[in-house]
Amino acid sequence: MATTMSWEDKKRFVRRLAGTGRGFADRYGFRVTNNPAALFQLLYLSILLRRADDPRRAAQTAQALRDQGWESAARMSRSPQENRAATLRSCGRRDADELARRLGDLAALVTERYRGDLRRLRVVAKYDAVRERAALKRLPAVDDEVVDLFFREVQALWREVPPSADRRALTAARRLGLGRSADDLADLAGSRESEKLAWLVGALAIVDLDDSYRQIAA
Repeated sequence: MATTMSWEDKKRFVRRLAGTGRGFADRYGFRVTNNPAALFQLLYLSILLRRADDPRRAAQTAQALRDQGWESAARMSRSPQENRAATLRSCGRRDADELARRLGDLAALVTERYRGDLRRLRVVAKYDAVRERAALKRLPAVDDEVVDLFFREVQALWREVPPSADRRALTAARRLGLGRSADDLADLAGSRESEKLAWLVGALAIVDLDDSYRQIAA
């Protein structure tokens, strides 16, 4: 349902979408801050959101893991696998045992390789987004889609990452006539290095999740 808007109309529309000042993760209770625990939570939230049929349930599952006290890589790495599996099973994950193992492996490797701090990954990658993507993909359960979801959030913090948009946000952008790439969205947002782009991309992802195209375009 691509719309025909002038460039100025598109920019006004984008300002309205990004005007809430909140990205996707923040709307589900995950603060986007540049500290080790918050970054690790964003990473396992991204893993749970990957190809999720129900993104809300995926976010609730991430909340359940955090509520168990596994908010950091070090704490998750010390948690018994059977406890992680039980929590995942209670959230309806049919792959609870396998996912619990992979999350444990992820936490252990982040703890061992980066002392539990993904900011160290950023330093090792020399603040280069391509290197960061490659390093993240070497972690258990992380693929390109997970990195896209993670970058969607941390582009508000890591200046080398923007512009970045995930599959769901780009679907909404195309349907709303706002462009077909993260670069298109960055041009409309007017910044490639600010929170505004992250808020816009998050808002678009929510539009697609809620299928609220008609409401938002009204």
